[in-house]
Amino acid sequence: MRPLTLARKVAHLTQTKKGFDVIIMNLKKLTAVTDYFVVCSADSDVQVRAIADAVETGVEKGGLSPWHREAGSSNWIILDYVDVVLHVFHRNTRAFYSLERLWGDAEMEKVQDTPPAPRVRRAAVKKPAKRASTRKKKAS
Repeated sequence: MRPLTLARKVAHLTQTKKGFDVIIMNLKKLTAVTDYFVVCSADSDVQVRAIADAVETGVEKGGLSPWHREAGSSNWIILDYVDVVLHVFHRNTRAFYSLERLWGDAEMEKVQDTPPAPRVRRAAVKKPAKRASTRKKKAS
């Protein structure tokens, strides 16, 4: 799979667990370490793990496994696919490390947040009214 295609797939998979503020950073011209960073935020430590697990499972369906998984803390997980590195941050941790500022020379593609599916209200199903019996009662 081409690196940009993988980066976009990873970005999409982060959104399946409600990852937000997803960006793809093109680092090809800046470093030989990797081609792309995908960075996303989560609201809780549990969500950080859920996003990383969803990406890992989704990419494995395509036959790729991460070369390395780093979970040094519960609020930042890295999945390294060599050409693409995913950073899943708790929102406060992301602000602290500020990778966007650190790699400010990189081309950045903001991935549109997937809006939640609209809730569809089902119309109440009305039961047919009981009909009055048309039979005549037999006289005894």
